[in-house]
Amino acid sequence: MTEAAPNGKSSWFQRFLLPGFALKAVIIGGGYATGRELAEYFIPSGPWGGLAGMLFATAIWSLVAAVTFMMAREMRAYDYKTFFRRLMGPGWILFELAYLIFVILIVAVFGAAAGEIGAATFGWPPVLGSIILAVAILVTTSFGTAAVEQLFRYASFLIYTVYALFLIFALATFGDRIGEGFANSPPPLDGWLAGGLTYASYNIVGAVIILPVLRHLTSRRDALIAGAIAGPLTMLPAILFFVAMVAFYPSIGDETLPSDFLLRQMSIPGFQIVFQLMIFTALLESGVGAIHAVNERIAGAVEARNRPAPGTLARAAIASAILAGCMFVAARIGLVDLIASGYTFLAWLFLAVYVVPLLCIVTYRLLNRSSSQTTEAQP
Repeated sequence: MTEAAPNGKSSWFQRFLLPGFALKAVIIGGGYATGRELAEYFIPSGPWGGLAGMLFATAIWSLVAAVTFMMAREMRAYDYKTFFRRLMGPGWILFELAYLIFVILIVAVFGAAAGEIGAATFGWPPVLGSIILAVAILVTTSFGTAAVEQLFRYASFLIYTVYALFLIFALATFGDRIGEGFANSPPPLDGWLAGGLTYASYNIVGAVIILPVLRHLTSRRDALIAGAIAGPLTMLPAILFFVAMVAFYPSIGDETLPSDFLLRQMSIPGFQIVFQLMIFTALLESGVGAIHAVNERIAGAVEARNRPAPGTLARAAIASAILAGCMFVAARIGLVDLIASGYTFLAWLFLAVYVVPLLCIVTYRLLNRSSSQTTEAQP
């Protein structure tokens, strides 16, 4: 699956906004959908320190996404196996192993979060919310890239709209507390750089997960612009969420579902259900992105052997096998422990096998190219 879409048919939305929406779709479930991740990595640094850490993470996302998008287009690599094989040679297997660990952990987080949401909103047994999410992921990924892109597009408008309403209602309900939280906050506390780096590192793997949607890029300029835009597009809902959380700093850091806690404080009839359904959609987006990347990697390997790509039933079987294992992990460990211990491990893992090698290799290639051009220009 390494052929690009016809360049002449790519729309402005597909070239510049779709990659950012796709990156947000993959990151949001494990990044800030429930607010637990923001409580873990940014609340300890205080209101101003948390914002500083989030801006730092945004800059990392934009940089790594822009470089990844540029290299993917130049190498015509639109699944993660092809990308890393062409970038790192035999070293690509290190990312494969890291990504499999990531999928198991991250989808387990989504399952645990869906279970917590179902229990908090509807009083369901936690396992029921996890099962519903798994079935929704299974159905969407079974229909391939076109269905995944449509989900990313339309769900994004829902998510941005609901987060904007969330901030408006928060300001109307306890806006004075938000203002006091920032006014009385000390300067950024120690740890905001580490928090931003850790948060950015375990999430930025999303830039590789969304490689299938980069077929619409028509030039290196497209890739760099799309990457630069992707960081702010992805972080904007998180910043809106974090601002609302400041009203109850620092105690909100102890809440398993900060989103549910804030909704109870607002006490707006009906909006709690709307917001929790939006979070479920965000978890669905992220889960779909993670599983779809595995399907595309397998499809690429199959097509490389001149065999037809897996169809709907085969994609469903692959997704079913992955989801069954992930939901078992979710039921055994739980949301808070998965985030507190697993995400830090993932951050260091992806720094080692993705971010550092990518930036070093690209820097070396650019310097080598510049040196060659200089040599050729000399008389």
